[in-house]
Amino acid sequence: MAAARLKCVTLDVTGTLMAYKGELGDYYCMSAKALGLPCPDYKRVHEGFKAAYAEMSKKFPCFGYGHLSDVEWWRRCVRDSFIRAGYSFDPDTGEQIFNRIHAMFGSTAPYTIFPDAQPFLRWARASGLSVGIVSNAESRYRDVILPALGLNQGSEWDFGVFSGLEGVEKPDPGIYKLALEKAGNVPPSMALHIGDSLRKDYLPAQSLGIHAILLDRFKTAEAARLKESGVIVLPDLPAAQQWILHNCSVQQMANNERA
Repeated sequence: MAAARLKCVTLDVTGTLMAYKGELGDYYCMSAKALGLPCPDYKRVHEGFKAAYAEMSKKFPCFGYGHLSDVEWWRRCVRDSFIRAGYSFDPDTGEQIFNRIHAMFGSTAPYTIFPDAQPFLRWARASGLSVGIVSNAESRYRDVILPALGLNQGSEWDFGVFSGLEGVEKPDPGIYKLALEKAGNVPPSMALHIGDSLRKDYLPAQSLGIHAILLDRFKTAEAARLKESGVIVLPDLPAAQQWILHNCSVQQMANNERA
C-alpha cells in the first residue's frame, strides 16, 4: 500500500507477542506427577488436549460464552484431555489436577514474552496509533496474564477484544469489526492487524479491508511459500515497525493528533 494513513494497529497474542514454553501436554503431566500419580506419554496427553480443545470449541465456542463459565469449560477440557490419552481419575483427584493446571496457566509460568513485544507496542502508542489486542482467549489474558508479562492496558495497549468476553472468535471477521468499533469506529483502510495465522489473522482481517501482516517468527516453510504468493510475511515486530514507517503516514498522523 502507498502512504496509507494509519490510525489503529491490532495484534494477536500467542505466536505474536508471546509463546508457550514447551508443549501443553508437559504441564498437564507435571500436574499429575506433582500429586504422585503416573502419567501417560507426554505426546499422547498433548494430542489428547488438542482433540479435547477442538471438541469443546465446537460444542461451546468462545470458552463457553453464554453457556458455561470459562472455569467449567477448562475443567471439562482438562478431564477429556486425560481420558483421550487413556487415563482417568476419580472426581476428587481429577479436581486437584485441574486446580493445579488452571492455576499454572493463570500465571506467567507457561509463557514467555518475545523481547520485541513491549518496545513495539509502546512505539506504536507513542506514534499516535490506537493499539488493540485481538485474541481467542478468556478473561485471564486481559486481567492476569498480559499484565503479569508486562503488557498492560494503558501503557502497552489501549483496548482488547477477547473471544471469551465478546462471544465472537477468529476466524470470524466479526471479531475484527468489533476491534474497529472499539478503536473509535476506525475505517478498515486505516487499520492494520498483525498475527501469526493466515486463517485466523491475515485473511479475515483482509476480508474487511484491514491491512494485514503475517508474522513468521519461526521461519516456517509454509510462510515462505505464502510470501512468494504475495502475502506480506515478516519475521518479527521490528520488521513490522519498519514496514509501517515505510508504507504509512504514522508520524504525520501522530503530530497532527497528539499536538
